[in-house]
Amino acid sequence: MTQSAPSIVVLTGAGISRESGLHTFRDADGVWSRVRLEDVATPEGFERDPERVHAFYNARRQGLRDEGVVPNPAHLALARLEREWPGEVLLVTQNIDDLHERAGSTRLIHMHGELLKIRCTLCQRIHAWEGDLDLDEPCPACQARGTLRPHVVWFGEIPLEMERIETALNACGLFVSIGTSGTVYPAAGFVRQARDAGARTVELNLEPSHGASLFDECHHGPASRLVPAFVERLLATQAGSTTP
Repeated sequence: MTQSAPSIVVLTGAGISRESGLHTFRDADGVWSRVRLEDVATPEGFERDPERVHAFYNARRQGLRDEGVVPNPAHLALARLEREWPGEVLLVTQNIDDLHERAGSTRLIHMHGELLKIRCTLCQRIHAWEGDLDLDEPCPACQARGTLRPHVVWFGEIPLEMERIETALNACGLFVSIGTSGTVYPAAGFVRQARDAGARTVELNLEPSHGASLFDECHHGPASRLVPAFVERLLATQAGSTTP
């Protein structure tokens, strides 16, 4: 890393995938307006009614297979940033879809898990999984039945790879938050952690998040317009050998 190419941490939320045809969670017409999170996104809900939880995530996996659900220009721009930025770029997403991967991002942490993976609660092995899942499905590793669950971080559970994320936040020169409401912790606290470590902080969001006042710079509008323009400016600035 050089002074002219600081490391970058990018946080993305549901807003970046909205223009790809996936529903957000907290908008007026979002997922949580139609189903209680306590029923489908908590360990207790899974214990009470695992069939209902499996049905919910089966439907979401099916949604990812819709022809119209493809990476949008914001996803593609972040993949370009990773390829062309001379410093380190780490993409941390709260999303459980695979649109960043399909766009070409490789330095990626799914802090809330991945929809296209399942985990065995007995042997703890994680497996790729694109189809439906039910209680009768045996674990591909240990063959136990009734032990498989979505590899998704539910409310009350600890997000994944937090140590790696915190190390990157403490070392980055630029923190960018895209398409997130700023209400779900620990992700909502990333801006403060990066700012306290000396990073420049930027919000790109459809509207001001709950933590908008913590950012040095805010731009509001559709992610498919804001993110490509922001990446273009960053790369152009770097090409001019000045610190962004």
